[in-house]
Amino acid sequence: MNDEPQQQAPAPVPAWADAYLERIGAARPPLADAGALRELQVRHLMAVPFENLSIHLGEDIVLEEAKLVDKIVTRRRGGFCYELNGAFAALLRALGFRVTLLQARVFGDGGRLGIPYDHVALRVETDDGTGPWLADVGFGDHALHPLALETGTEQVDPCGRFRLREAPQGDLDLLRDGSRLFRLDLRPRVPADFRAGAWYHRTSPDSHFSRSLICSRRTEDGRVTLRGRTLITTVRGERHEAELGDDAEVLAAYRDHFGLMLSHPPTVRPPLTFTT
Repeated sequence: MNDEPQQQAPAPVPAWADAYLERIGAARPPLADAGALRELQVRHLMAVPFENLSIHLGEDIVLEEAKLVDKIVTRRRGGFCYELNGAFAALLRALGFRVTLLQARVFGDGGRLGIPYDHVALRVETDDGTGPWLADVGFGDHALHPLALETGTEQVDPCGRFRLREAPQGDLDLLRDGSRLFRLDLRPRVPADFRAGAWYHRTSPDSHFSRSLICSRRTEDGRVTLRGRTLITTVRGERHEAELGDDAEVLAAYRDHFGLMLSHPPTVRPPLTFTT
């Protein structure tokens, strides 16, 4: 009789996860380690745009795993932080990573903090004993690689020099090249916690998401962004802007640069207003 403990077989990877990997051009990693996490984050940033078009196309935004995955994988769209990091968390869990949702408040002009649940980021644990890691595919122009979730160490990334430092009440401030990006709360959260933040950014006239159109993704040598009808390309640090003309040109830009097949160009919808 063999008294040695039997090693449990890894859980099967669901079919949607393979479709998700195809969407971002990544192979299924053999191990949920730091190298795999880095590869997945880079490929996600290259393939899936950061965009707020649903707000202005009148589409509902539902913070449920199946809906988020369907939007990115089946509909081949992007999203803003709640959608992108929510879906990425589902993919990472399906591949064997241990993921915790964290809420953050973004620093605005003059160092003013945004609302609670302004942003969602991911705490990721891997199987190789490294980390934990701060992963993020939903903050637009941000770190290309996951960051070690530790204070005091400057972390050099292709997108800048990042550092986490202690903040009040046990929070951490994330800095890029000396400027504060957001304040991270380390307490675990669930998707439903972010509904109010998502609603605010969809409806409030104080949110830049409700007042403008943005579609942006990382490229091999920089970044490409469409702000309304302005196409902005950054190549090895050199920035170029071009004003697009008719609707056909705008639709072609969404298709060619972001893989988005739209029937008509989105236009900014006025935010909801309330009277008393």
